[in-house]
Amino acid sequence: MSSGSNPEIDRRLEQTIIDLLEKRALTSTICPSDAARAVGDDDWRDLMDASRSAAARLVAQGEVEITQGGEPVDLATARGPIRIRRLRP
Repeated sequence: MSSGSNPEIDRRLEQTIIDLLEKRALTSTICPSDAARAVGDDDWRDLMDASRSAAARLVAQGEVEITQGGEPVDLATARGPIRIRRLRP
């Protein structure tokens, strides 16, 4: 799979992030690699940037937030591993 922008893959990654989070407790998080693995199978590494971008779009839509060390962070300035979680009430 290509790491270039692909609207179908982008939509699948967004939906996969939502689906994975819905299957977990409200307090649980996922890694962008979880969505990339679910969509990309053996080629999941090629989808890591796309998965992070999908998470960023979901943040912009008010669906999820990005965390590091359990605290919300701005993906644009985050360095290193991130987690994705549902917004908390």
